Amino acid sequence: MSKAYLILADGSFFEGNSIGAEGKTIGETVFTTGMTGYVETLTDPSYFGQIVTQTFPLIGNYGVQPEDFESKKSWVRGYIVRELCDGPSNFRCQGDLDSFLKAQNIVGICGIDTRKLTKILREAGVMNGMIISGQEAEKIGIKKADDGSCQLVSEAILKEIKEYKIENAVESVQSLCKEKGGDFKGQRPLGEGVAENAEGACSEGETSPVKFSVCLFDFGAKANIERELEKRGCKVTVLPYDATAQDVIELNPDGIMLSNGPGDPAENVSIIEEIRKLCQSKIPIFGICLGHQMLALARGAKTSKLKYGHRGGNHPVKDLESGRVYITSQNHGYAVESDTIPAYAKLSFVNANDNTCEGLTYTDIPAFSVQFHPEACGGPHDTNFLFDRFIAMMQEK
Repeated sequence: MSKAYLILADGSFFEGNSIGAEGKTIGETVFTTGMTGYVETLTDPSYFGQIVTQTFPLIGNYGVQPEDFESKKSWVRGYIVRELCDGPSNFRCQGDLDSFLKAQNIVGICGIDTRKLTKILREAGVMNGMIISGQEAEKIGIKKADDGSCQLVSEAILKEIKEYKIENAVESVQSLCKEKGGDFKGQRPLGEGVAENAEGACSEGETSPVKFSVCLFDFGAKANIERELEKRGCKVTVLPYDATAQDVIELNPDGIMLSNGPGDPAENVSIIEEIRKLCQSKIPIFGICLGHQMLALARGAKTSKLKYGHRGGNHPVKDLESGRVYITSQNHGYAVESDTIPAYAKLSFVNANDNTCEGLTYTDIPAFSVQFHPEACGGPHDTNFLFDRFIAMMQEK
């Protein structure tokens, strides 16, 4: 393996080995605590613009399974692991992780102290970073201090890192469809390999007879949202991020699903305005992650960026009605500010670690939303029942 380097905006420096493609990449450096599901992480559009650090020390041990992809490609800007397994073993394995990263042109680094890196991000907050390897690494002029204890990089490099900004995130990850009204089926780049009853997929089994029609807004939707709806007898029509409220109303659906996606929710001004109009239609609405945040913004709440976000498959949330705590999968850097929630909404879930808003139920319209992922693949599935709640809402309507 050739050498690779990770440089953070605060000057922190890590030397390791190159994995994936060689070159240079800059992104927002974040960490995720998932022990499994790295394939889903790499193909989740919500990670657009981010360099992802896996805190679990060994990644790649079960290889790559295309039927588990959450979208057509990988959206991460870079990838960081402690140890990369180069000899995966699993009956569903169709390739190793390093080959996948190369094929997707993802620049990565392994062999660094990911615990130290995670501590930096927890204490200082997420920050921009650069992974550089190969010929690009030879150009930046890394120097060691006189005592050999640290490395120095030029101010020009640090300036380049600091200036990076995630922009046009939702528009950039049209992962499910390209045309208004486009059907998700047949547009999966892997064809039948990502079918609802694909061997080993999260939502195994046949889909139910069609009972409801649902419009799924694609803000960077994960494939398993559509699978979970179809499994419950929903005919799903996938709409692009720029579909209008009138487009939806003309389709006369039984329900509306607002998907997950990347970036700052408040930047999507035109989308939020269309959601505001849809709320007046009284069509049942279910929002997940970015969809939850933009629905809240449409109803008058505010959002703000978290210090280091919530990413991984072990985040506890408390159901304020039952008092029960669920373990959830999460991937977000922004949250709805609880003290800005309007009178016609009630807090339904809170994060058990930091008490941030994890769910809202609206009392004046048939709508609810959650910050976490009830469709999580590869788990946990504790909150999968929320899809049943959505079905019941449509049935009642």
